[in-house]
Amino acid sequence: MISRRDFLKTAALASAGLAVGTKQVPAYLKGFESKRPKLADRKFVSEAVEAKIKEVKGAIADDELGWMFENCFPNTLDTTVNYRIIEGRPDTFVITGDINAMWLRDSSAQIWPYVPLAGEDKKLKNLIAGVINKQAKCINIDPYANAFNDGPTGSEWDKDITEMKPELHERKWEVDSLCYPIRLSYGFWKATGDASFMDETWKNAMRLVVNTFEVQQRKNGRGPYSFERVTGWQTDTVAGGGWGNPIKPVGLICSIFRPSDDATIFPFLVPSNYFAVVSLKQLAEMFKTELNDASFAERCLNLASEVEEALNKYAVVEHFTLGKLIAYEVDGFGNHQFMDDANVPSLLSLPYLGAMDAENPLYKETRKYLFSVYNPYFFKGKAAEGIGGPHSGLEMIWPLSFVMKALTSRDENEIRECLKLLKATHAGTGFMHESFHMDDPKKFTRKWFAWANTIFGELIIKVYNEHRGLLREIF
Repeated sequence: MISRRDFLKTAALASAGLAVGTKQVPAYLKGFESKRPKLADRKFVSEAVEAKIKEVKGAIADDELGWMFENCFPNTLDTTVNYRIIEGRPDTFVITGDINAMWLRDSSAQIWPYVPLAGEDKKLKNLIAGVINKQAKCINIDPYANAFNDGPTGSEWDKDITEMKPELHERKWEVDSLCYPIRLSYGFWKATGDASFMDETWKNAMRLVVNTFEVQQRKNGRGPYSFERVTGWQTDTVAGGGWGNPIKPVGLICSIFRPSDDATIFPFLVPSNYFAVVSLKQLAEMFKTELNDASFAERCLNLASEVEEALNKYAVVEHFTLGKLIAYEVDGFGNHQFMDDANVPSLLSLPYLGAMDAENPLYKETRKYLFSVYNPYFFKGKAAEGIGGPHSGLEMIWPLSFVMKALTSRDENEIRECLKLLKATHAGTGFMHESFHMDDPKKFTRKWFAWANTIFGELIIKVYNEHRGLLREIF
């Protein structure tokens, strides 16, 4: 069986599409043939999604950009979903793409851009409800796992030194893994008014989420979770005998791994704690409004308040040159890590997740830092400049950083530059990738990475809704 790390480090080569000039000619003359599966081979078809593709693509003057949107936006539905009815309820298993497992984070993010269309398409609504139902089942199996199999099939990682179960693909504890299902549940509830997913399975899962967050504040010891892996890849195993480097309990929640699935250096991962604050407030609203459980709602709000207060006190740190910034990781003792990683939640993504206003002065100063030489994972090469992370290695830029920069920007010039970079670095494939070399986009990792594809589509729709004039330009 090929490991996830092998997938991540394998570079794929693709021939470039034909050049696009400023004069528009029919797309087929420039080689922009659809890269979508044939209709009969698609995993799921949504009439609302197909209508949105046609609507938005019709407004895009740049044929190559329109072709990329048409390929990318439906990629999750086309290639990664397995929808069925189990015991009378929708159940949807969502793989990441080239890895046949369901990450709580990725599955939520992959489905998220379709949520606004759920009210227009009953089939799509049921599919999304099925993802929420499946995620609740997964959390109840093990709230510390990040990725799951479609049943008790076992895993290539079953030798990891942790409490593996046959339903688990991988057991890396990441705070964001429990935040994303809340975000999806809340967004679906707000978009459709449908609370039927809030059954006993879901309620039990959400109570387990809050309990896990509280345990991982580590006020009463290290808790039950530890993880080690026999590996030569440092970020795939955990320091401190599997519990991570020491922390001082200050109210923040430990995340032993980052959303990249890389081990943290200091276990209080700041972007994930900001995300947890947002998620706990959303959870409180759902329990109070729909489930009439004021007691649990108050518990959620109290925890959110505690984490938020600790972030204000411990996550804002004086940089030796740039002044006060938000650190990426801290430990409560005063140690901190200045960096960012393209995976979401990131410091860059805080406004996207609803954790901080884009005009917040502290965020704006931190954002400047993220795209400067002071961020060790900001890379500038011949082809592009952007943010990467340890997961793919040095000099590897993630297209997700361009997408997130644009999604959190109100500056049309900045958004335009991001669109240009996305168009210039897909290596002629018509799809997004996990990462590419800063000097050569043809050297990329993961040719089938559905999260990156779908969030690119989300960006194009946001530009269509808010900056439509940009789509009339040729990039």
